[in-house]
Amino acid sequence: MNAETTYPADAAASKQSSKAMSWAIKNRWFVLFVIIPTIFSAIYYGFIASDIYVSESRFVIKSPDEKRPQLSSLANLIQTTGLSAGQEQSNEILDFVRSRDALAALEKQASIRQRYARAGDALSRFPSLFSGTSFEYLYKYYTKMVDADLDTQTGTAVVKVKAFTPEDAYQINRTLLSLSEDMVNRLNARAQGRGIAEAERQVLIATNRAKQITVTLTQYRNRSALIDPSKQAVGVLEISNQMVAQRAALAAQLATMEQQTPRNPSIPALRDRVAAISAQIAQQNNRVVGGSGTIASKLGSYEDLLVEQKFADDSLTAANAALVQARADAQRQKFYLERVVEPNRPDEALLPHRLLSILTIAAVAFCLYFVGWMLVVGILEHSPEN
Repeated sequence: MNAETTYPADAAASKQSSKAMSWAIKNRWFVLFVIIPTIFSAIYYGFIASDIYVSESRFVIKSPDEKRPQLSSLANLIQTTGLSAGQEQSNEILDFVRSRDALAALEKQASIRQRYARAGDALSRFPSLFSGTSFEYLYKYYTKMVDADLDTQTGTAVVKVKAFTPEDAYQINRTLLSLSEDMVNRLNARAQGRGIAEAERQVLIATNRAKQITVTLTQYRNRSALIDPSKQAVGVLEISNQMVAQRAALAAQLATMEQQTPRNPSIPALRDRVAAISAQIAQQNNRVVGGSGTIASKLGSYEDLLVEQKFADDSLTAANAALVQARADAQRQKFYLERVVEPNRPDEALLPHRLLSILTIAAVAFCLYFVGWMLVVGILEHSPEN
C-alpha cells in the first residue's frame, strides 16, 4: 500500500528533476552567467556581508572678517558664480582628507589599518582575499571607505567615513576633523609667515641702512672735526659780524681822534686794534669760505649725508608701518575651520543595501547575458552556410 502511494510521488519528483536538469543543460549559459552569480550574491549579501556603519560630519572654512552682502546687486550676483575664499580653502582641506598624507596621519593617530582589519568579512575588510598589505593597497581601500566632497548648494564640506563598528567610524571621522583643523592652522601659518617674513626683512634692511648712515655720519664728523657744519658756519659768521661792527666803531673813533686831536698818543694803539680786528675778521671769513679746508667745502658732503640719513629714517618708519600692517592683514585674512555637524556615532548600519545589491547584480548579469546572446545570434546569422 505504501509502495503504491509513494511511487507516483517519486516518479513525479524524478520527472520534475529531469525537466529541470534538461532545462539547465539547454540553458547552461543563462545558468552560468545569470543564475549562479545571482545565487552567490544572495548568499553573500544575505548571510556573509558585514554591516557597515557610516559617520558623517560637516564643516566650513571661514575668515574673521568675512562679511556677507546685505543687499543683492549685479556685482554680487556675478561674484557668486565663482568660488569664495572659504570654498577654495574647503577644497584644499578636502584634497588633504583624500590624500595619502591624511592616511599616514590616521595610521599614527587612529590605527586605521587595525580598525579595518579586525572586523568585516573576508571580502570587505583590509586586507581582503584579493589585496595586499602595502600602503598603496591601503590607500585604495581608504578611498572607498572615506568620502569627502563639497556640497555646492550649502557650501559645506561633507566627510563620510565607513567602518564595520560605530566606534571605529566615529573615531576615524573625529581624527580627520582634527587633522583638518591642524592643516588649516598650518596653511594660515604659512601664509602669515610669508607676508610677515618679507615685512620683517624690509625692516631689517632699513634698520641696517639707518645704522650704517649713522656710523658714516659720525666718522665724517670725526674726520672734519665738525659737529654740524651749517650751525658752526652760522656761529663763525655771527662772530665775524660782531667783529665787523666792533671794527666799524673803532674806525669811527679813530677817524674822529685823527681829525680833532691828531697828536693824541692813543691813535697808534687804536690803529693797531683796528688792524688786529681786521685780521681776525679775515681769519673767521677764511674758516667759512675760500679753500678746501673751509666749512663751506665740508658743508656739501655733510648735507648729502643728512639727506641720506633722513631717507633711511623715513624708510625705516615706512618699513615698521608695513610690518604692523602685514601683521594686521595676516590676522584679518586668517581662516579657521568651523564644525557645522560633529561626527556622529551611528546606531544602525546603513550599508550594504542587501536586496538592492542582489537585484543590481542580477540585472547586470542578465544584461550582459542578453548582449552576449545577441552577439552570438548576429554572428550565426551572418556566418556562411556550409
